[in-house]
Amino acid sequence: MTKVIVFGSINIDLVTKTPRLPVAGETLQGYEFFTTAGGKGANQAVAAARLGALTYIVGRLGDDDFGRQLLSGLKAAGVYTDGILVDAAANSGVAMITVDEAGENNIIIVAGANGRVSQQDVERLAVLLPGASALLLQFEIPIPVVLSAAQTAHKFGVMVILDPAPAVSDIPPELYPLIDIITPNEIEASQLVGFPVDGQEAAHQASIELLKRGVGTVIVKLGDRGVFCATGRETFFIPAFSVQAVDTVAAGDAFNGGLAVALTEGRPLREAVVWGAAAGALAATKSGAQPALPDREALEAFLKERGGYTTG
Repeated sequence: MTKVIVFGSINIDLVTKTPRLPVAGETLQGYEFFTTAGGKGANQAVAAARLGALTYIVGRLGDDDFGRQLLSGLKAAGVYTDGILVDAAANSGVAMITVDEAGENNIIIVAGANGRVSQQDVERLAVLLPGASALLLQFEIPIPVVLSAAQTAHKFGVMVILDPAPAVSDIPPELYPLIDIITPNEIEASQLVGFPVDGQEAAHQASIELLKRGVGTVIVKLGDRGVFCATGRETFFIPAFSVQAVDTVAAGDAFNGGLAVALTEGRPLREAVVWGAAAGALAATKSGAQPALPDREALEAFLKERGGYTTG
């Protein structure tokens, strides 16, 4: 089994369903509420574990009922949790999510213990990095710590995959050359490059800029239109798989999990992007974050049915 490490956030998601997303100052009547395990770091760890990778997560939880629930869920999903610190000085991270009938969402995050991730956590990460194939990073923990984690992975020769979410525009310039693969969506890509990214051509221009900054490979997720990918040698576009979207909350995390597992198994980049697209599409067909993430059997069946790459 390949070894994947995720360094990032762990949240409890408080989800409401509404006919449409509210505008500023508006009160809407929702019709459903539930709680589920989430956080971009935890989601990506569960995604990779379900697809067959030996997966570890490094992060923080509060010493509270949410934290105990989240820890139990990660273990049940097959994620190794020895890298998690229970922080008595903070609450566990919380995400308040509104999902409309088209599956689109708004999310408000209260970082809690995730905001206290520090160099101490990077030191725990360093113990796990030897023998790892990939390190997955996101921006729901402090960016200076993300930079330190990337620097540490670079020293061990471990591939760094960064999901630059939530969207920010002030990434330290020294982070870019440490990123083997960056996977923004359109909003995140727009924030990074300073111009609108709203389709393939704009994604191509954004990729050129990010490659100039030192990133190895740029993968721009264009939602239900597909995925644009650029390296220093090639560019290509993978159309989206057509599905009936129910909830897109964890689709991007499923994409990164599928991408990472495929790459760490030695599959070519184009095939890995197809894996990511398929995993993301499957996740969008179910409600919630981690409960929606597909396992290996579901991914294999989906790819076979849709004429994608086989996973054997």
